[in-house]
Amino acid sequence: MNLQDFVKVLRGRWITVCVTIVVTVLGAVAVTLLTTPLYQASTRLFVSTSAGSSVSDIYQGNRFSQERVVSYAELLKGETLAQRTIDKLGLDMSARELGENIKASAKQDTVLIDVAVLDKSPVRARDIANTLSEEFVGMVRELETSESGAAPDARVVVEQRASIPQHPVVPKTTRNIAAGFALGVLLGIGLALFRDVLDNTVKDRETLEEIAGAATVGSVPLDKERRKQPAISFDVDNSAIAEAFRKLRTNLQFLAVDNPPRVIVVTSSTPGEGKSTTAINIALALAEAEHNVALIDGDMRRPTVHKYLDLVGPVGFSTVLSGQATLDEALQKTRFPGLTVLTSGTIPPNPSELLGSMAAKKLLNEMRGQFDYVIVDSTPLLAVTDSAILAAGADGVLIISRFGQTKREQLVHAVRNLSDVGATLLGAVFTMTPTRGGASYSYSYSYYGEEGARRSSRRGQPVEEAAAQAPASSPTADLEESRVSTRDKAPE
Repeated sequence: MNLQDFVKVLRGRWITVCVTIVVTVLGAVAVTLLTTPLYQASTRLFVSTSAGSSVSDIYQGNRFSQERVVSYAELLKGETLAQRTIDKLGLDMSARELGENIKASAKQDTVLIDVAVLDKSPVRARDIANTLSEEFVGMVRELETSESGAAPDARVVVEQRASIPQHPVVPKTTRNIAAGFALGVLLGIGLALFRDVLDNTVKDRETLEEIAGAATVGSVPLDKERRKQPAISFDVDNSAIAEAFRKLRTNLQFLAVDNPPRVIVVTSSTPGEGKSTTAINIALALAEAEHNVALIDGDMRRPTVHKYLDLVGPVGFSTVLSGQATLDEALQKTRFPGLTVLTSGTIPPNPSELLGSMAAKKLLNEMRGQFDYVIVDSTPLLAVTDSAILAAGADGVLIISRFGQTKREQLVHAVRNLSDVGATLLGAVFTMTPTRGGASYSYSYSYYGEEGARRSSRRGQPVEEAAAQAPASSPTADLEESRVSTRDKAPE
């Protein structure tokens, strides 16, 4: 994984990273709030020895004091002195417990000892520190006094007495939150990378094209409005998703210039990948380019086209195949110019047999002769065999893959099903791609300028056509207009 891939993973998994950081910071705050505050009181001791009048004696005495300091620091943390302090103050704790809250440190090359005592009460912390120091002075006097009663060689003086601390030293709120944040960043990044390694869904064009063995002919961005209204009004809509379908339309028209596909089956691996919405809007995009388009609902198990387009469902594909109605009787005009729909009809008990019959093949051939394009919305490939049967009799198939949901093994299995029946895979379509972040495949359509977009919206033209008709300051504008106006015409 290079740096670009690493950044792409973080941008795609930023929610994971942020949630992990929030959780760890909240954990640090909880630990801080649940930790009992401790106050620290400090004293300072001075160690001196008896020294002669000569320089040599003074030096030797100073060295003696420095050597004593290290030993005295250990005595300060011992249980003997702790017990004497407990007895003196009448504390309700053991010597071991008190010793754990006592710290003594000797500064290097000095005769000073710093003593720090931690306690829940600031007043008691002060009392313990002062009493401990006083008891230690007496202990040293006892230890350094010889049996003969001569003056001790070393003595300890309390150089600085403890005062009542104003603020607790435990917990360290700032340090805990900073540590929680740093830990959250590390854990968040690690979790994001771990999830990316375990993620077996299709999330990039390269993987989609490698598995499908065909080019990606379209990338449709996520648009929550499609849940309410799947069909796009292309005559007035210049949104990113509308332009994505216009680009898909253009790509379809140039897939095979000499022998362009006329009957196209739209399918997916599993339900919920945007198959029906994609089929409807491909048909509408082709109709916008002044083509005569028919949309067939080939899903005879869970039909949805008639619901999305407000049409009559009981009379349609299945009724024509069973001979209960003619094609002309079953075809329905829509509110969209150039689009005719053949709904699924009554749900039959044997959809696969109907779709694999000679009547189905004749019907598709008949519609191929009547319309410029026939778009068939079929069932998911891994659910039933209906779509594979339809694909075998069509000019080509578009397979849908939903960004971040379609699993690689599902797509592999679906492509294998198409290959087994000899279907021609025209290309793959990425649906519901994110509009932001490193995985975004959307583009900005403000390139042609806001004024051109407004004019195209008033005239009901696509942005790509309005761009060609915008005023230009050079003769190349006429050439560009010609190119754009001809690229949306289907080869006859």
